[in-house]
Amino acid sequence: MSVLEKINSKEFIALEDRFGAHNYHPLPVVLSRGEGVYVWDVDGKKYYDFLSAYSAVNQGHCHPKIVNALVQQAQTLTLTSRAFYNDKLGKYEKYITELFGFDKILPMNTGAEAVETAIKICRKWAYEKKGIDEHEAIIVVCDNNFHGRTTTIISFSNDENARKNFGPYTVGFIKIPYDDIEAFQFVLENNKNIAGFLVEPIQGEAGVYVPAENYLEQVKELCDQYNVLFIADEVQTGIARTGSLLAVCGNCTCENNCERQNTYAKPDILILGKAVSGGVYPVSAVLADDNIMHVIKPGQHGSTFGGNPLAAAVAKAALEVVGQENLIQNARALGKLFRAKLSEYIENSSIVSLVRGKGLLNAIVINDTEDSSTAWDICMKLAENGLLAKPTHGNIIRFAPPLVMNEEQLLDCVSIIIKTLKEFEK
Repeated sequence: MSVLEKINSKEFIALEDRFGAHNYHPLPVVLSRGEGVYVWDVDGKKYYDFLSAYSAVNQGHCHPKIVNALVQQAQTLTLTSRAFYNDKLGKYEKYITELFGFDKILPMNTGAEAVETAIKICRKWAYEKKGIDEHEAIIVVCDNNFHGRTTTIISFSNDENARKNFGPYTVGFIKIPYDDIEAFQFVLENNKNIAGFLVEPIQGEAGVYVPAENYLEQVKELCDQYNVLFIADEVQTGIARTGSLLAVCGNCTCENNCERQNTYAKPDILILGKAVSGGVYPVSAVLADDNIMHVIKPGQHGSTFGGNPLAAAVAKAALEVVGQENLIQNARALGKLFRAKLSEYIENSSIVSLVRGKGLLNAIVINDTEDSSTAWDICMKLAENGLLAKPTHGNIIRFAPPLVMNEEQLLDCVSIIIKTLKEFEK
């Protein structure tokens, strides 16, 4: 684009407003470039990215290894469909299944597709392995869940903005409170048709709610006891975001270098997306062992793009970066530092009531009602001060920077956040 053809931010926003569906409400910032933890707008202003494309860009913007894998494969072979084998998929499948400890992967493209795939696998397993009568299988989910926006998924959402006027809804789901093991046990004891429990290990979209320390372990024990599949949606929380390879890992030590110290509540079905590709290409995955995955036979599920060679090359490179650059350990250390610094400020704050999170998935709760504009106004001021974040559920601001951030950068960001919050103190 020549100098004469250059248009400003308002004109870019007007183009989207005129020609695009209004299904998002972005901050009025028009980005044109990204590198590592930074993004730049069309006017050249530099920002810290504290959203990471909803945790898709854990490895940082335009990571050279991932981009190089994309470019090299794009010049060789991009798509064959699954009508044929390709020379990248098998290597990727071996790598990811060994990394996460499962027998099989079913590759898909988006997080919502992967959730839908897991639901289908769970139901088919229930009919063919557990012996539930066909069409009677029930999957338990949690209040305030966020698993996507397909017709099936919004059927078990309690976000009326996502649900209203999109019915009729898909049946076969029971909602229980999140982080309530007694509620889960009650459902299991009183319904013989429970096939699976679908849960986010940390509820991100709901406001970064971290469950009790032993909640997921208890969930796993109950699922095993009642022959119910434990389905973990780690689309947002996986791939080192919470200071472990997976949020279900806790903080422990294993061959995957997650330094786990407690138990691992291994899911029966694991759902991954977003950072599987480092934000470079849409890639998602459903992982399970043979006794579950073998219920899917040829022709029963698929995707034209799922498992394409371009996706496989990009995803393998993106996952390799996590270990090579110690992103798990970095997320854990910087997350502790972030919460400590914000907690120190909040002790004497009237505008922020608390900070919560795990690793580098954190949120602050603004001391105002959900229908107020305060959190949005704070995010607007943060952008003005050089840091991009976004409210969720009205009065909560989520903070999730790329995991390649260093301590100096994090402390700079903490200074920007505190400086901004001080402008809103009463």
